[in-house]
Amino acid sequence: MLKHIGKHGDKKIVLVFRQVPGDDHMCLVLYSDMLPQLVHDETMKCLESAVGQNSKELADAMHRHTMSNGQNLLETCHKSGYLKKVNTNQVIITPNAKSSVRLDELNTILNEMDKGEEAIKKMADLDKNAGMSNKRREPKEVGANPASRTAQVETTGVAITDVLTDDQLASQRVAQAAKMKLDAQALLAEAARLETEAATLSPTKTDGTTKPKKTVRKKQTA
Repeated sequence: MLKHIGKHGDKKIVLVFRQVPGDDHMCLVLYSDMLPQLVHDETMKCLESAVGQNSKELADAMHRHTMSNGQNLLETCHKSGYLKKVNTNQVIITPNAKSSVRLDELNTILNEMDKGEEAIKKMADLDKNAGMSNKRREPKEVGANPASRTAQVETTGVAITDVLTDDQLASQRVAQAAKMKLDAQALLAEAARLETEAATLSPTKTDGTTKPKKTVRKKQTA
């Protein structure tokens, strides 16, 4: 399962910012198939790394990633105009082939996770049902003329450092901790289920001892 990947219409995207500060219904993405080879490879390398997968916002990992040509990955994408601003309700996050969730719905849950166990229960229900509603929407790209990528990025009005404050990083850690607790609970439940199945399928107990077999005596005939 990979975080920070999804689709906008029929285009594959890498999710850089879940929400634009001050414009929460918008996000910033990269269209992976439209990136130059170097930027594409460095972006996927960053995304698939432990730092990328542990980051609530991929932008944080990209901000710390230096490409093979010595340039900063996030700064390169920003200055080159590769970042695209789109509505969160048009983006579908696809962590694996069997589950998907609309980004605006996912954002609502993640933003509520620090408010208590109720939000965590919603996330558990989401995992159990293999994703929320996935309504098809007509793809729509928001921004300036694609011929001017630099101008288009500037219309977002987002400074790179806007998402890197201590308060925002602290909020990310809280959400990550809540998700880890949820994963741990799911693993414990699965372990208990497997132990129960093992006990019914084999005469060997889960503690390694063997259940005594019943002896059936044959009746003697006269």
